[in-house]
Amino acid sequence: MIHIYTDGSARGNPGPGGYGVVLKCQNYMKELAQGYKKTTNNRMELLAVIIGLEALKNPPQLVTIYSDSKYIVDAVQKGWLKNWLQIDFKGKKNPDLWKRFWLIYQKHRVDFCWIKGHAGHLENERCDELAVKSSKQKGLLIDTYYETLNGQKASR
Repeated sequence: MIHIYTDGSARGNPGPGGYGVVLKCQNYMKELAQGYKKTTNNRMELLAVIIGLEALKNPPQLVTIYSDSKYIVDAVQKGWLKNWLQIDFKGKKNPDLWKRFWLIYQKHRVDFCWIKGHAGHLENERCDELAVKSSKQKGLLIDTYYETLNGQKASR
C-alpha cells in the first residue's frame, strides 16, 4: 500500500503557486515539490495528486491519496469527474489537468481520503510547507495552459 499526501498553494489565487507531495510506502519516503509563476490553488492541489501518481512505478499500485482539497476528493468520490468526462469538460475549469489526472488514475487502484487542512496532520503540514516554499523560490515555472487560457480570455 502506497500513501500519497498532497497539498497545493497559490499566493494571490491567481498568483505564484506550488505543490507539495509526500509519498510513503513502508520505510520509504519521498518528497516532491515545484513552484509556478502564476497559477491557482485548485490547479496546484490537482497537480500535486497527478505528480504523486505519476511518480509511481509498476502499475497497478494500491494507493491512498490524502488531500485537504474537497474540489478533488469530491470530484472523484461523488462522480463529478465522470460526468465532466462525458461532456468533455465543457464549461469546467482545469480540463488539461483533469484529463492528465484521468490517464494516470486509471492505471492504479486509488482511494481518496479527505483530511482537514492546517489541523496538525504531520504529512499534510509538510506538504503545505513544501508547496508554500516552492511558490517562493526563484526560477518558477510557467503554468503554460493557465497563462495561455487567461491570455485568450483577456483578448476576447
